[in-house]
Amino acid sequence: MTSVPDPARPLAGVRITEISSFVAVPLAGMTLAQLGAEVVRVDPIGGAADYRRWPLADGGDSIYWAGLNKGKRSVAADMRSAEGQELVQRLIVDSGVLVTNVAGRQWHSYDTLVQLRPDLIHVEVSGRADGGTGVDYTVNAGIGFPMVTGPAELSAPVNHVLPAWDVACGIYAALAAVTALRHRDATGQGQRVSIPLENVALATAGNLSFFTEAMVNGTARERIGNSVYGQYGQDFVSSDGVAFMVVALTGRHFRDLCELTGTTKSVAALAQTLGADFTDEGSRYQHRDALTGLFSEWFGDHTADEITAALTETSVLWERYRTFAEAVTDAKVTSNPLFTRLDQPRIGQYLAPGLPVAVNGAYAPATAAPALGDDTTGVLTEWLGLSRDDVARLAETGTVA
Repeated sequence: MTSVPDPARPLAGVRITEISSFVAVPLAGMTLAQLGAEVVRVDPIGGAADYRRWPLADGGDSIYWAGLNKGKRSVAADMRSAEGQELVQRLIVDSGVLVTNVAGRQWHSYDTLVQLRPDLIHVEVSGRADGGTGVDYTVNAGIGFPMVTGPAELSAPVNHVLPAWDVACGIYAALAAVTALRHRDATGQGQRVSIPLENVALATAGNLSFFTEAMVNGTARERIGNSVYGQYGQDFVSSDGVAFMVVALTGRHFRDLCELTGTTKSVAALAQTLGADFTDEGSRYQHRDALTGLFSEWFGDHTADEITAALTETSVLWERYRTFAEAVTDAKVTSNPLFTRLDQPRIGQYLAPGLPVAVNGAYAPATAAPALGDDTTGVLTEWLGLSRDDVARLAETGTVA
């Protein structure tokens, strides 16, 4: 009887080799593993630059590393020695797919590897398109976003705590690998894919009109704090000191917000005084400070629980500001099928997310990350056909660990 493929694991049977560190490529590899691929992360003996990255568990193991390597297999090899490099080349050739951000290494470059496997898929993330180095925070500094992040009165740049370009780049890298696999299935041809991290940031700034606004209108985006550009959105504080983010994107949202706060007549009078049309979202944005002055009184007169109950009955978009520690106790985590309890060796038990895509209504659960070198013997015997004695000899010479 022919087995039915698991729709949640469309990449089952695909092998991928990953040589990486930091965020973008580890995220790409984990995403591909969550889609069913067998992903082997190859690290130098002792670990790459991110193996001990904070935060750490009490025992010194990296919670960060475990979070971005769930579901992978781990091989540790001496990638400075000729024997170690040749061994890793064989793994890449066997899998036919390499995803990496370790650029400039001739021995695992596309030009070298394609001589060993003509249909190779080689996805390489670099810092900048000109070959220069760059990480999320340095790339971000040169794009413009830190200059429009933070309170309106602030003049200093503010970096966002979320490494947005790493995350976006990781998803682009996973998408590139999947499309290259489809192309190879259709044509028998491999692909060389290059994804500069800086280009991901530049494309995003262009696609979201930050660059286009400056080029076409000759204007630069202003710093507006927690307001929402071009719309009405603002943070408010309750009488007991709890902060809320409130957004009114549509006419219905705005009418409900006015009704909730008892300001319908005041807002109409304000519109008449200013000669403004608050049915227009641009006008609501332009006069956001005056509107906020009207709405703030109602929020300041009510407790967080009262505000929560009242907003729940409206169409207004809103959320209460929470810390990470508060969020993990909320039902959005504790009752969300995206999260399942994971027993991560060396770290402990906790709720961990799987792939945030439900297939036929179900989420695939997260699986534990390996420790460095956990799968060296298994991968070398299964992929390359080496015997356990062969692997033992490699370990004795320090070629693998």
